[in-house]
Amino acid sequence: MTEQTSAQAAGPRVLFVEDDDVIREATQLALERVGFAVTAVPDGLRGLEAFRSGRPDIALLDVMVPGMDGVSLCRRIRDESTVPVILLSARADSIDVVLGLEAGADDYVTKPFDVSVLVARLRAVMRRFGHAAGPADRTAGEPEGGADDGPLRFGDLEVDTEGMEVRRDGTLIALTPTEMRLLLEFSAAPGTVLSRDKLLERVWDYGWGGDTRVVDVHVQRLRTKIGQDRIETVRGFGYKLRA
Repeated sequence: MTEQTSAQAAGPRVLFVEDDDVIREATQLALERVGFAVTAVPDGLRGLEAFRSGRPDIALLDVMVPGMDGVSLCRRIRDESTVPVILLSARADSIDVVLGLEAGADDYVTKPFDVSVLVARLRAVMRRFGHAAGPADRTAGEPEGGADDGPLRFGDLEVDTEGMEVRRDGTLIALTPTEMRLLLEFSAAPGTVLSRDKLLERVWDYGWGGDTRVVDVHVQRLRTKIGQDRIETVRGFGYKLRA
């Protein structure tokens, strides 16, 4: 099956990698009807090629595709870009979900899925990546004193909420937009315990709740970058940033 590209170009560009012809074509049509411009390919190798040539706004990757599986493709994309990635997995309890999140995916959707749910998740990711400034667009939880007071400092960690930069011991740290939003939530309330459900609501836009593994894996990824002891686990409650 050859690459299929949406004729619509106005909406957000989606790279969709799915080897099942029926699912790929039906999902592409459904996404196009609500305004997405979709490039659909049947395997991971063509997915990587389409990503490099088209530079989509978001990637939607099935985990089990030939040529290069979705997790490996996610890892390759993350090596080159911070573009948001959503994985499609046939099983909610699959180890592939955790592996995909550890590889840099921002979210996942379980198959079979309702198209309306998939569209909602895509839009949620696009919203938070469209305004990754975090505290600047919140109605509550703004850091005391605002951005005019300069970067926030927590020991050797410096968080510039205006320039969206993070430094540790003066060295710039590369964070994905999701990791940045997560850190902004913690730095807005240092020493305050934030539950997994609250983080899902604020960072992932899950007002209805969601899989807390997404939070746990991203917290672990963030710890490897800013220091393992900077974010503390409060058993039974959630996480907090050590002030």
